Amino acid sequence: MAAEQIRVAVAGASGRMGREVVKMVLQDDGLTLAAAIAQSAGPIDAGTLVGLPACGVTVQNDLSAALASANADVLVDFTVPAAVYGNTCTAIAHGVRPVVGTTGFTPEQIKELDELCKEKGIGGLIAPNFSIGAILMMRFAAQAAKYMPHVEIIEYHGDQKLDAPSGTSIKTAELIAEARQELRQGNPKEEEIIEGARGGYYNGFRIHSVRLPGVFAQQEVIFGGNGQTLKVRHDSYERSGYMPGVSVACKKVVTYTGLIYGFEHLID
Repeated sequence: MAAEQIRVAVAGASGRMGREVVKMVLQDDGLTLAAAIAQSAGPIDAGTLVGLPACGVTVQNDLSAALASANADVLVDFTVPAAVYGNTCTAIAHGVRPVVGTTGFTPEQIKELDELCKEKGIGGLIAPNFSIGAILMMRFAAQAAKYMPHVEIIEYHGDQKLDAPSGTSIKTAELIAEARQELRQGNPKEEEIIEGARGGYYNGFRIHSVRLPGVFAQQEVIFGGNGQTLKVRHDSYERSGYMPGVSVACKKVVTYTGLIYGFEHLID
């Protein structure tokens, strides 16, 4: 192993995203797998778990114990909203830099985690989306909002997704809100015949969440103006599309101190 390789632990290693992360780390010359953690561990080698040759890292089920023995530089977490805050606190307590793709953090929690990272002198990242295309979609939407302030967001995910709206749509909404004045849209006399029909309210506009089997991850931002509409859309078809961004995050998070919210801050 080269001295400059970054040692990565993966939480949720047996999950769909976790397995992709394990595979990416094992195939990336700049990274090495330090630990793999899953609830139902069993005596299985992490390489075997993802269909690669055995790598000598056995999947464990205790995050704190794994980090204590792994000498990891980074923890990548794509688990579930109920677990991710605790996992992130555990990583920081061990001096391990969190790279988190799970959503569900409150602004207060993000601020607290930033302070904890600074106290430890380490970096951290929470990113609703690691796809370069999705980041460009968000940026294009924020730019368009300066000129076409009437906007709605429709995001589509499979029916196994636990949170609604998605973290990507919330981050998009935040960027749009920074680019335009709050504008309450729609007819002031409109009436929802069925509660929620107009979607979730954010800064004057609406976010709609679709959850259906057979859907992976798409988002469309629709702008309306006099006699015209503009649609900015991003479609993800498989989890491997996120892995180049995760690799970049693992390598850059060791270069700064404090918690960054949003992958877009790492790609300029």
